Amino acid sequence: MLYFVPTPVGNLDDMTFRAVEVLKNVNLILCEDTRVSGKLLKFFQIQTPMLAYHQHNEHKLTEEIIQKLKSGENLAIITDAGTPGISDPGFLLARSCAENNVKMSCLPGATAFVPALVQSGLPNDKFVFEGFLPPKKGRQKRLEALKEEYRTMVFYESPYKLLKTLNDFLSVFGRDRKMSVSREISKLYEEVNHGTIQEVLELYSNKKPKGEFVLVVEGLN
Repeated sequence: MLYFVPTPVGNLDDMTFRAVEVLKNVNLILCEDTRVSGKLLKFFQIQTPMLAYHQHNEHKLTEEIIQKLKSGENLAIITDAGTPGISDPGFLLARSCAENNVKMSCLPGATAFVPALVQSGLPNDKFVFEGFLPPKKGRQKRLEALKEEYRTMVFYESPYKLLKTLNDFLSVFGRDRKMSVSREISKLYEEVNHGTIQEVLELYSNKKPKGEFVLVVEGLN
């Protein structure tokens, strides 16, 4: 069995009892960064061996991992924060498990876009999750394709590209679309700002962006 185990996006108390038990009892834990995951495992007194599994080696290691699973081992995959496969490594392995009839179980748990969407104040009965926009090639094309999207849109962004993304939103969606920005979800300095795209751009033009961001943008009315 392969377990997809969500880990806290901020406060370690968000870790579930079941997640801790699974990680204690599997044969091996696949980690995006063993240094980051090592701190989490130490906090919860989990001594299971780790193996680095990330975007730079997942193609190379996936077949080896499938063979371990077929031989009867139980494995878990975690990322630095949130649910594996959501803008993090995990999809390739899930696809390969499905193709090889390997059992999988994804535990419910932390993922950053859900609390951001709920506290955005924007319609959340229908939404589209876009994750990170392409950094260069295909970026403008992707945004233009979303110009007529009627559902609420959810994006991830780093502090280094926040202003660029907000400016891109302004040029494609217009200044008056409503949006929210959630920063450092479940952490000590968590904050949420609401306003139009223009207002949010002005806010962060005068305030240095810090932390990880979830941007929730109103769909076309």
